[in-house]
This record gives sequence, C-alpha cells and structure tokens, in this order.
Amino acid sequence: MPAAPATAPGTGAGRPTLAVWKFASCDGCQLTLLDCEDELLGIAERVQVSYFLEASSAPGPGPYDLSLVEGSVTTEADAERIRHVRAASRRLVTIGACATAGGVQALRNHADVAEFAAVVYARPDYIATLATSTPISAHVPVDFELRGCPIDRGQLIEVITAYLAGRTPDVPAHSVCFECKRRGTVCVTVAHGTPCLGPVTHAGCGALCPAYGRGCYGCFGPSNSTDFDAFLPLLRRDGMDTLDMVRVLRTFNTAAPEFDAAARKEEQG
Repeated sequence: MPAAPATAPGTGAGRPTLAVWKFASCDGCQLTLLDCEDELLGIAERVQVSYFLEASSAPGPGPYDLSLVEGSVTTEADAERIRHVRAASRRLVTIGACATAGGVQALRNHADVAEFAAVVYARPDYIATLATSTPISAHVPVDFELRGCPIDRGQLIEVITAYLAGRTPDVPAHSVCFECKRRGTVCVTVAHGTPCLGPVTHAGCGALCPAYGRGCYGCFGPSNSTDFDAFLPLLRRDGMDTLDMVRVLRTFNTAAPEFDAAARKEEQG
C-alpha cells in the first residue's frame, strides 16, 4: 500500500509515472492494457510503469502521475486502500464497469450478503466483506471514468495519451445506436423486434452484439442521453416483462445510478 506523498505527484524529474491497481474485479480490464501490445511499447517509452502487479513483481513507490484503477470497493480494507491510492496519485482514472459502476458483484446490493456467505463458505465468519459493492467514485474523487466490461483498448490508449499530453480525453458519451449507424448495422429492434439497450448505453464496444443480431446488454453502462421513462415502454413492447427488464438492467453496471433507478422504478410498478 503506497504512503501518502510527501510532495505533489508529478513534480519529479524524468518520465511520468503510471500505476495500475486492482480491487474487486476479474482482471479483464488490466489484461486489456497488456493486450495493447505494439501501442503499449510506445507508451512504455514515454512513461515509467511504477506499479502494475499484473505485469511486474517489482512495484515502485509513489507518488504517481497517473493511476488506473480496476475493480469495486467490497471490503473495509478496499475503502482504506483506495484513499491511499488517491493520495499518492496526481490523476486517478477508473477503468471498467466494476470501478465505474460496482460491477456484477453489485448484485449483492439487492440481497442478503450474510446469507450468500453462509451458503457459499464453510466458515463464513472468516469472510470480511461489506454488504455492498460500490464504484471508486463513491469513496474518492475521480478524474475520469472509462467504462466497459471490459474496456475498449482504443479508448484506453486515448485516455493515457491524453493525460500525457495534458489534455482532456476524447471519449464519446453518445449511445451504441451511433455505432450501429456507423458500421451499417440494421437496427435489431426495428427489423426484428429484439429488445436492445443500445439507445441508453454508452458507446465504446463498436456495437458488437447488434452486429451479430443480438440486442445490446449494456456492457458500457448508461450513455449521457438516457431517457428511461421513454425507453422502458419500448422494452415492454418488445416482449420483456418486469422481471426481464430488472435483470437486464442489473448486470455489468448494476450500481450505475441511471440503471439502478430505472430497475427500482420498474420493480415498484
């Protein structure tokens, strides 16, 4: 766990320092960074990767110019550790649905965690966990949220290079429907009556599911133009009942405020 910096991060000589942190997650977003391959070599020439346990067993001390954080907060230890990470980081970017919206594990927010632990573990009294899974932004200030399950590597490269260049990342906040239009994919809802979360889901996946005739599952969380009052009746028209709608809203981005509010409203009738 890094100590709070004695001086402001980013004021030292040499290349900017990069740190990558894991909280409650599957590691998929960290692997996306490693999958950048050729692009990663270019980044490595411009930054010093000081802390990245997925890639190196020799972590370096802070402070760090840029921290990428994967995963949600699910334990008291997590909550304490993210405060240390924030203190040691000049910029903090959350990557992936777990870090930005609680992840699949935020399903616990709507259930009895003690009951889950008793069913799964022979000695649940050994398990130290919180009753909720929450995004990083619920605990510390975040400079940018990069969504997705997993994140898109092109968007990740854009975020890293933007902060190296001292500018704001250029990551579009429009919906998946724009991506369907760009790749010439016929709307699965209009053409086939397939329920699809594309109109309210953040772009970034390249409209992968609709390209194969499947409705969007909301992997990238809510777009900046969500209108669930108008959207939910469309899902109902396409054959989804209340249970189906709640389930589709409570997947990768369960704790995203827009998805959570829409699911709660649907449950309450």
